[in-house]
Amino acid sequence: MNSKNKKILIVDDDSEIIETVSYALEGAGYAVVVARDGNQGLALAERENPDLMILDMMMPKRSGFLVLEKLRRVRENLLPVIMITGNEGSRHQAYAELLGVCDYIHKPFPMDRLLTAVDDLLNK
Repeated sequence: MNSKNKKILIVDDDSEIIETVSYALEGAGYAVVVARDGNQGLALAERENPDLMILDMMMPKRSGFLVLEKLRRVRENLLPVIMITGNEGSRHQAYAELLGVCDYIHKPFPMDRLLTAVDDLLNK
């Protein structure tokens, strides 16, 4: 299946990240849905049924971890998640992987690193 039919949910409170990531993904042919905090992210994950979620770890209202924990409880088949974070702690990464995160990318990151991760997950 090609990128034209794929929908990606970006959950991040940083408008600069949202803008650059959206632009890159749309340029690659993906449909993009944006949430600016964890609660909105959960609501959109439910309503929009995206093919993949790009999730920031540190956000107001509900952190990326809380979003993941809730998603795990409410979704039978888990949606692929790429977590992006400015946090360097390996403990966080281990917990993210325990929750089923497919990829864990540290900010700042080269956009092609993210696009490659997205392509790999959606075109398996």
